[in-house]
Amino acid sequence: MATSARATTDGASPPDPPAPPSPLPPPTRGPGGPKGSGSRRGSGGRAPGSSGTWRSRLYRWDLKATPYAFVAPFFLCFAAFGLFPLIYTGWLSLHRVELGGEAQWRGFDNYTGLWDSSFFWNALANTFTIGVISTVPQLLMALGLAHLLNYKLRGRGFLRVAVLAPYATSIAAATLVFAQLFNSDYGLINSVLGWVGFDPVDWESSKWPAQIAISVIVIWRWTGYNALIYLAAMQAVPQDLYEAASLDGASRWRQFISVTIPSIRPTILFTVVVSTIGATQLFGEPMLYGGSLGVSGGSGNQFQTLSLLMYEKGWITGALGQASAIAWVMLLLLLLIGGVRLLVARLNRETT
Repeated sequence: MATSARATTDGASPPDPPAPPSPLPPPTRGPGGPKGSGSRRGSGGRAPGSSGTWRSRLYRWDLKATPYAFVAPFFLCFAAFGLFPLIYTGWLSLHRVELGGEAQWRGFDNYTGLWDSSFFWNALANTFTIGVISTVPQLLMALGLAHLLNYKLRGRGFLRVAVLAPYATSIAAATLVFAQLFNSDYGLINSVLGWVGFDPVDWESSKWPAQIAISVIVIWRWTGYNALIYLAAMQAVPQDLYEAASLDGASRWRQFISVTIPSIRPTILFTVVVSTIGATQLFGEPMLYGGSLGVSGGSGNQFQTLSLLMYEKGWITGALGQASAIAWVMLLLLLLIGGVRLLVARLNRETT
């Protein structure tokens, strides 16, 4: 007691008690091993991290394969209804094929036959002239109509729907109505010309009057559609440009020429290309306008287009090889138009 009291009095701390022994971990039991064997395998003998690795691989495969699975139906439909007919038509163009007969190899004879055919060159010239007569006035009228609709007018929504109504009209209905208007005997157009003092015009048998009449049908049907495309492009032009031009003293006409036209130039180029492609494939209007002679483009082939000639060769004459050659010539023309469009776009980018 004296010793203990003296140690405490001297300030020394008492010794710490001994630490208890640490408990041992319980032995592990594997699914198939003995107790305490230390086996930590999962089911099937896989390591615990193998299932996570498999899921990560499956996830990566899903990320890569799912987009292709979503777009696969489109490519399958395109291959079945677009690519295969294109390749098969090219194969037919190198053969002599009659309806119900076997194909006979002819090489490029169908193409050389088109080169020597006056009907082909007549149809190509008609396609070009009708395309120019219908496309140029159509786009100019659509541009002016879109410029008017771009202002804040009363009933602007109704006017926008009204200009699109001709596009929603059936080709057959519109062509039949215009065929009656341009009738040489009792048509309203000749009656109006007679009131003014002009002689009646043969709108069916004469070349240029017939092509003008068909172009009027195309213009009436597609002007409103192109006008709405131009209107959408005009509404995307920044108003700051118009305000700056107005402060500089520019009139509305000068704003239209110097601000609107340059701002929507890509849209104008797009409509020119699309309208040209449509003119190259013109079929319904001339066929219905000519009535019983519509397939041949009139009594003297005065408005027969490439599409009508292709139809006549394929389903009236039965020469599927020649019709296929005409189809490929039309494809080459469209590719040429697309190449010119890309060249013009590149030149515009270089100049700007």
